Amino acid sequence: MPRIHFQLQLAELKDKLLAMAALAQQAVESAVDAYLQRDLNLCQYVRQNETAINTAERELDEMAYELLAKEQPMAIDLRFILAVIKINGDLERIGDQSMGIARRTRDIVKSDFIDLPVDFASMGEYAGRMIRTAIHSLLEGDARLADTVREMDDEIDRMNRRAHADLLKLIQEKPELTQQAMNGLMVSRSLERIADHASNIATDVIFWIRGADVRHQLSLAMD
Repeated sequence: MPRIHFQLQLAELKDKLLAMAALAQQAVESAVDAYLQRDLNLCQYVRQNETAINTAERELDEMAYELLAKEQPMAIDLRFILAVIKINGDLERIGDQSMGIARRTRDIVKSDFIDLPVDFASMGEYAGRMIRTAIHSLLEGDARLADTVREMDDEIDRMNRRAHADLLKLIQEKPELTQQAMNGLMVSRSLERIADHASNIATDVIFWIRGADVRHQLSLAMD
């Protein structure tokens, strides 16, 4: 019976983490839409979402540390709880980065609209896909799927470098657009950081399933 109870607690921990992941995903999508549409109502939604994410983070950490202290899990169960703690932190930071995009939106909302030479919609969709795939790998316990998330990171890095190059060129050619371009630089950087956190989540899934630390290598042979 104690073992069954412990497994039920692990399942509850996983469900809470997935619920928090859904909030983080919504935060990213809403933040990008707010920036593209200059929508202050969406900015407020992102702020409310961040508050919910912060609350969920505290609750998850408390539950995870309580399980570590009371149950003293071994092997794969221990790795799972440790992975949850780390993933929890990355999801909270995704919320923070989304809030950063909302702040950039507030900065430019009263300025004239400028069609910047960056496809922020595609960057946001790509970062969101990385989050969804990473969370799906957690849900399914699929380390192979987690590998693909880490491989996707190179593309968002390329997008970010291209955005920075194009926006710096715009600043040089049209200094009067510096404020809008600088905001664009920070939005691009936030999306790249969001993708980094998705990659971190995938890395922690691999640690849970394979018992291997792959933070400093791109791929790992299957067990």
